[in-house]
Amino acid sequence: MSERMKTNFFRALLYFALIFLAVICFIPFWLMLINSTRSGNEIMTGFSLLPSNSLMKNWEVVSTNMSLGRGFANSLLLAVLNTVLVSYFSALTAYGLAFYRFPGANVIFTVMLVFMMVPAQLSMLGFYDLTNKMRMIDTYWPLFLPSIASPATVFFLRQYTISILPRSVLEAPRIDGAGELTIFHKIVMPVMVPGIATMAIGAFIGSWNNYLLPMLIINTPAKRTLPVMVAELSAVRDITTNLGATYLVVAISVVPIMIAFCFFSKHIISGIGAGAMKE
Repeated sequence: MSERMKTNFFRALLYFALIFLAVICFIPFWLMLINSTRSGNEIMTGFSLLPSNSLMKNWEVVSTNMSLGRGFANSLLLAVLNTVLVSYFSALTAYGLAFYRFPGANVIFTVMLVFMMVPAQLSMLGFYDLTNKMRMIDTYWPLFLPSIASPATVFFLRQYTISILPRSVLEAPRIDGAGELTIFHKIVMPVMVPGIATMAIGAFIGSWNNYLLPMLIINTPAKRTLPVMVAELSAVRDITTNLGATYLVVAISVVPIMIAFCFFSKHIISGIGAGAMKE
């Protein structure tokens, strides 16, 4: 076998493996779409790769027992706010920790790493007590204000910025009299776009799928987010009756996540392709 034939063979084998893995990854998503068209009894009897005829019945259950539009809007509002706050303030903090030398910088960075190791569930009781004392129960403030301080995002963006942005690049605008915020917005932040987009995807998905904190904080039914409403839908009657409707709501709720991923992934790919520095 010639060298060219070997190369073509291994390339075809690689493509086949990638297609096979893509199909495996797509199967759970396809089953979710199929189950949204099936009744609860059909779902309990086993899985199927072909759609059924219970889609309209499931939609009637959804529209009768929950306000899908309201939950969608509430989740989208919080997801967008969290994503914007995480992206901007984490990038600003990462820039300061990466390129400024001041007393206590290493201590702050170490404390931030320690907080990254603490599970959020351990601080849930204290956070609820603090929220109650600040009279923020049943408001959206506790659901997006903590996004201003995101240790994991700051850590990632700090390491990313140090690896792609030489310190000497910042000296020229400082000599020309540019302010630090101007340097950040016009030089540093455009360079950080691929890293910010990477973390923004995680922030949006995490906020959109957040269930525990909104369930604890929000009491008014009209203010509840989509994951909380989905959980309540499963408990309206028995789970078998509403299982198909639950799959339908979950399938609809995936749409914003797919849109966000397509939007941010474009920036990731373009940033990697264009290189770290931009004119």
